[in-house]
Amino acid sequence: MIDVKELRKNYDDVVALSDVSFSISAGEVIGLLGPNGAGKTTLMKILTGFIHPSSGTASIGGFDVLNDTEKVQEMIGYLPENAPIYPELTVQSYLKMIAELRNIPANKQRDRIGEAAIAVGLVDRLTKPIGTLSKGYRQRVGLAQAILHQPKLLILDEPTNGLDPTQIVEVRRLIRSLSKNSTVMVSTHILSEVEATCDRALIIIRGELKADAKLSEISATAQALLTVGRSEKESEIKTSLEGISGVVRVDRDERSDAVMFRVRGSGDGQDLCPQIFTLAKAHDWPLHELRHETKTLESVFNELTATVGGGR
Repeated sequence: MIDVKELRKNYDDVVALSDVSFSISAGEVIGLLGPNGAGKTTLMKILTGFIHPSSGTASIGGFDVLNDTEKVQEMIGYLPENAPIYPELTVQSYLKMIAELRNIPANKQRDRIGEAAIAVGLVDRLTKPIGTLSKGYRQRVGLAQAILHQPKLLILDEPTNGLDPTQIVEVRRLIRSLSKNSTVMVSTHILSEVEATCDRALIIIRGELKADAKLSEISATAQALLTVGRSEKESEIKTSLEGISGVVRVDRDERSDAVMFRVRGSGDGQDLCPQIFTLAKAHDWPLHELRHETKTLESVFNELTATVGGGR
């Protein structure tokens, strides 16, 4: 659905994007994650044909963003951070105006408006002036206009910005439901937003793509934590752990009533727990706890931010 190759955007001496490349398949829900000023909005503006890149290419559905801009824009539903709504119009009037701007045939407009209203939960608000709606419902109106023409790609910029906790949960649920019919890209700097709505994350920091992986891959590590009671077997345990195939390092941390061993493997996501448990059972170690250690999206993000220096 999206194919980006060595995309670069300069604003005079400022590099907003630096040789960004990635591909997104149809039906994926992608989180575009990064600090404020990282380059997320610049990337979205290029994908939607609003600005041109300095170099590199971007295509959506096989159409080049520069050479086939109108075809690309027909395929995209876009919700910017501040939804483009007119408070004096009713929800129905506003969606009808969008339907006409999207060149939806007159004989299909009523059905499309109804389908969009059902999808985002606006059926009982269609005759209400937009200005009288809560912020959560105004955000739903923005989502409705973005999906009205049944886009193949839905791009959402900070979709829960400014909402209260209840509204955030509702909008996240809506995003997951909308992904049944569209590829979805959610741009945000809120880590929980990506964890709650997305299958895969693209992390951009200072204009560079620093991570591109499924959330399950980001959290995977080749580390196990073993905690045992204090005993004379501690040296034996460490030696045995170091002898496990694939183990590259064993760190020991003493506590008042126990000893914890962090066992590090060589392969990403390698689960050492079954082998460790077999050893513990065979040698009758005083086992307190054994678990596979995982990383959180927050820890990965913080590591990358600390290494690169955050956004501009």
